[in-house]
Amino acid sequence: MEERYLYIWFRHITTDWLTRHRPALKDTALVLSASEGNRKVVTVANTIAQTHGIRTGMVVADARLLVPSLEVFDDKPELAKKLLHRIATWAVRYTPAVAIDLPDGIILNISGCAHLWGGERPYFREIIQKLISIGYDVRGAIADTVGAAWAWARFGNRTPIIESGQQQVALITLSPAALRLDAEALIKLRKVGIRNIGHIVNQPRHSLLPRFGKELLLRLDQALGLEKEIITLVQPVEPYQERLPCLEPILTRTGIEIALTRLLELLCHRLKDEGKGLRSAVFTGHRVDGALQKLSIGTTRASYSIKHLFKLFAEKIPELEPDLGFEIFVLEAPKVEDHSPLQESLWGGASTVDSPTLAELLDRLTNKAGADIVHRYLPAQHHWPDRSIRLAESLEEKPGIAWPQALPRPIHLLHRPEPIEVTAPIPDYPPMNFRYKGKLHIIQKADGPERIEDEWWIQTVRHRDYYVVEDKEGSRYWIFRSGHYIDGQAARWFLHGFF
Repeated sequence: MEERYLYIWFRHITTDWLTRHRPALKDTALVLSASEGNRKVVTVANTIAQTHGIRTGMVVADARLLVPSLEVFDDKPELAKKLLHRIATWAVRYTPAVAIDLPDGIILNISGCAHLWGGERPYFREIIQKLISIGYDVRGAIADTVGAAWAWARFGNRTPIIESGQQQVALITLSPAALRLDAEALIKLRKVGIRNIGHIVNQPRHSLLPRFGKELLLRLDQALGLEKEIITLVQPVEPYQERLPCLEPILTRTGIEIALTRLLELLCHRLKDEGKGLRSAVFTGHRVDGALQKLSIGTTRASYSIKHLFKLFAEKIPELEPDLGFEIFVLEAPKVEDHSPLQESLWGGASTVDSPTLAELLDRLTNKAGADIVHRYLPAQHHWPDRSIRLAESLEEKPGIAWPQALPRPIHLLHRPEPIEVTAPIPDYPPMNFRYKGKLHIIQKADGPERIEDEWWIQTVRHRDYYVVEDKEGSRYWIFRSGHYIDGQAARWFLHGFF
């Protein structure tokens, strides 16, 4: 896919922002200023101030002679950068790849996006008109390269769109300033009589390099598409993402469900073709007022089942607040894994951990009640009971060892053993009774002891002698004595699990 870029130039971004927040200043000449030595100089002037001859770098006192009613405000450091970042984040609704270009522009990589709005012209018109409507004085252009779009936004005088492959034809009549060169380079070019980019293109490269340096050739090649230009995005691009603009703002649940279904179809068909399935997904609604509404789901195993994923999202749709309506929907899958078609087949007989129906049931449960209500554990290679199990990351994960079968283990193992009071006839005999949380348990049967120790290279705690005991009520417990009896002291006993 060929790359296409939209460059948006904010001609007076800071003064436009000030006017938006103070509407009374709309028809007033105003400037931003900063201290320079013992005087204040103009750093930014709005359009009205410029029509009266006020320019950047002018002393504020001289500017007031031209416009006595001039409004002067302190220029806030980093204000332009913050505004550009905020606008760039807003523009992510139109393309996932947006970057800021200090001091006064943003760059949108619109490859593969414009067709969702019916083509580049309606796409361009939608974005530019939206920015103008909220008070920004902007110009924009679309081209194959960032450099060409930058140049055309500032110096172009015809259509805002340079057709693919036509950047050289469009740029050759423009001033060398359209190549994003510094002032020193422009002065050198002017001294030798070069007045447009066409004159540079027609010069032999070996004569340009020693006179003007590498910067001139780099900027020329970037604008013409001969040199790749890397931009730093404000948000990382999710490789699996689909977006859907709406002809009219969507307010109803039915409309949201239709949009969700369409996005799931696009994303899941792509995942299926690539042998992938998603483990997490985020459905985002971009509201007319600029606010974002998000729904997130997770799955226990990779899935591209449209029906199943729709059910997970549908249960959360009431959480969305459309307000004035959603104008764009985005579906992205931050976590994707390999997916075997075999996982979608129905197994005969009882469900197993590999059954897709079990995975979908777990997804529904965790989606409704939270991700922490279902856990899967696998055996770990440790003797110590507290460390002999570990939490599995997914249903797909396989155990490194088999579950121990030779000796009984409780179904419910306490996270931390709890102290109990025990009566035993003599030290090495099984206990006769124990008291737990104030209740006395008379022991009818007891098996043990089973001695469990730390691995020899750890050995940070005392050994344990475990007993499986059953009380008169038929309940079975896993209790242990910590260490040996010590002369004159009673041993410490603990309850560790329930059968």
